[in-house]
Amino acid sequence: MMDQEITPLARQLGEVLKAKALKLVTAESCTGGGIAQAITEISGSSDWFDRGFVTYSNQAKIEMLQVKPSTLEQYGAVSAEIAIQMVTGALLNSDAGLAIAVTGIAGPSGGTEQKPVGTVYIAWQYKNGIMHCVKKLFSGDRARIRQQTVHDAIKYCLLQEK
Repeated sequence: MMDQEITPLARQLGEVLKAKALKLVTAESCTGGGIAQAITEISGSSDWFDRGFVTYSNQAKIEMLQVKPSTLEQYGAVSAEIAIQMVTGALLNSDAGLAIAVTGIAGPSGGTEQKPVGTVYIAWQYKNGIMHCVKKLFSGDRARIRQQTVHDAIKYCLLQEK
């Protein structure tokens, strides 16, 4: 079930992108395509949604988004550095003018003291614009962490526009 706050945000992002004649690309790890699902809930989103990459494995990040193996080794898949490389790769491998990327630990396992469950990095960039990346620490179960990630990823793109 979609968070009732997500659909209006997705619709609003679509209006912004249509007005600018831009398309969106997503690069998702911890959300497993949740952002793309939220976007495609909107009728007519094919006008402003180009494609989505679900790169759950490190190998997928390397192959589909040109994430550097050395960056994965040095910082780990859940890091600002990887989120930023995911955005860059998504823009390079699409016709989009805006990219959103997320990587994190949705749990219930996989957390560490340095990166507990709920640690998520959200990055976004308009083509030829400033790269943005934020670290979030969400709480709740796996579904709630993923839902909060989808919500905030869309919200940050809108806040940046205003």
